[in-house]
Amino acid sequence: MLQKVRYEGAYPTRERAEEAVHLVLAGLGRQLTGDERVELAARLPFEAARILTAQIPDGQLTGWAFVKDLPARAEASLATTRWDTGSVLAAVAAFAGPDLLARILQQLPAGYALLFGQAELTPAT
Repeated sequence: MLQKVRYEGAYPTRERAEEAVHLVLAGLGRQLTGDERVELAARLPFEAARILTAQIPDGQLTGWAFVKDLPARAEASLATTRWDTGSVLAAVAAFAGPDLLARILQQLPAGYALLFGQAELTPAT
């Protein structure tokens, strides 16, 4: 997973990719609950699953609020954490697979599909 994130995110070092993975997975761990959380953890590499499950869910943020919450936790810029989010969640989506990812996106509030590299579909009115 780390290699995928490092490559996709064009991080200059392994350490920088590790920081991004830790920040974003910890944030995701604060958002996911239930069977989707357990199933995702089972599909992730051990260290990634540990980061995800070490967090206590504390209420759900919209996708944009999720991205805006990360800089305060990492002392990084909003642009950097937005990049980190896309890089890490794209790798998470690959591990999750389409069926689990669809269930995760149904559980989360609006705005997460794009963060996972998916189209944000809304019903026609």
